[in-house]
Amino acid sequence: MQQFIKLKEKRDIGENITVYFEFFKQNLKNFVNIFIRYNGLFLIGFLGVSYLMVTGFMGSMSSTGLIGDSVDNTNNELYIGLGIVGMIFLFFITAILNYSLAASYAINYEKEPTKEVDKKAVWGLIVNRLGPVILFVFLAVIMFIVVFIAGIILSFIPLLGTFAYYALQISFVTWMGLSFMAMLYEDRDVLDAFGEGWKLLFNFFWKSVLVNLVVGILISILMLAIYIIPGILVGIYIFHSTQTGVDLEQSAVAKIIFTIAGAIFLIVACFNQSMSQLVNSVLYFSIHEETYNQEARKRIEEIGAGE
Repeated sequence: MQQFIKLKEKRDIGENITVYFEFFKQNLKNFVNIFIRYNGLFLIGFLGVSYLMVTGFMGSMSSTGLIGDSVDNTNNELYIGLGIVGMIFLFFITAILNYSLAASYAINYEKEPTKEVDKKAVWGLIVNRLGPVILFVFLAVIMFIVVFIAGIILSFIPLLGTFAYYALQISFVTWMGLSFMAMLYEDRDVLDAFGEGWKLLFNFFWKSVLVNLVVGILISILMLAIYIIPGILVGIYIFHSTQTGVDLEQSAVAKIIFTIAGAIFLIVACFNQSMSQLVNSVLYFSIHEETYNQEARKRIEEIGAGE
């Protein structure tokens, strides 16, 4: 195993950002293996959802784009509807799973500094706290709806409205991330965890928000770079098909390519759920240590015991 990165250390904004990417780089392979292991069925589900939406959209284009006759489009609309409902359902379930995986991974990494994080230990922590996790996500969704509506109202304010909207969204996401870590790491109940997350957020407001903002922008750029790959491949195929006279709306190959590309988009977005929570996991340990000095006290006691 590579050199252990101490998460429980006081760090400034730049150091937290650097440590996050070092932690992510060092643990990428192991975390991806855990991600695939516990998301396997859902990844297949995203492929199915992508197939439904591609089938529906291609069927709609075929029945309305080039053919003048009126055609019953009910089946295609049904495919699209089922695909959208399935996508929303899968994203909700995977959000619960992947935020939990990221938080549990960071907690187990911190607890076992000399060992590679064990996938069973990661899953075991989630299972033991499954009830509070589900309740937490349920309450977070309700609060997100309220915050989203408030943000929309604020956005109508000239100039400052847009800034206030994004500041509110980032603050909320940060609060949820810190609260989730407090619930899992400190074994707090849900409401107590919200309170602890609120305290940590506002005690280190600018540090917390700016770390999430900068890392969020960098992750978005990384995601965009990944999205470009299937986008370019699809674009090349479409260009080649138009040059050779292939009917894309009736092509089985086109349907397969579009389905795979759509699934890649959805799977990457799914993985982004974990990346977002890992930011707040690293941040949590830093500001938690700055608040309570647990690691510093432990080191002092060890020095005292050794004398």
